[in-house]
Amino acid sequence: MIKVGDKIPAAKLKTKTPDGMKDVTTDELFGGKKVVVFGLPGAFTPTCSAKHLPGYVESAAAIKAKGVDTIACLSVNDAFVMDAWGKDQKVGDKVLMLADGNADFAKALGLELDLVANGMGVRCKRFSMLVDNGVVKSVNIEKPGAFEVSDAGTMLKQV
Repeated sequence: MIKVGDKIPAAKLKTKTPDGMKDVTTDELFGGKKVVVFGLPGAFTPTCSAKHLPGYVESAAAIKAKGVDTIACLSVNDAFVMDAWGKDQKVGDKVLMLADGNADFAKALGLELDLVANGMGVRCKRFSMLVDNGVVKSVNIEKPGAFEVSDAGTMLKQV
């Protein structure tokens, strides 16, 4: 499992732009930048839609004012779903919506969550991380079903 001091593993994620689907490598995302990334089990799910993503949208200006270049939301969904969810949540350019469709990045981080019994397949644990030039500076991983340490307020204190 990823921990403070670790380098972010190489992976390719997807995002939908006005020009279409775009690959985003972890080197592009994290290299030479300060990034807050938070992961969650799924777009349009209750806690993710009511609390997790909205908290980062509302706190985006305050987080970026502390020197953060990018705030990214990661989920094991496809880029079309992440784009639709971003529009539904009025994310605009405050949060980069990233798709980890096959959970490859979640697995590389050691943060995969087996929800097969619930009919949701393999997803991502709820977490947040501060990454500086590809190195993890803080990581907050939730216990299953909890939403206590990966919220925007906690991250704002760690930036």
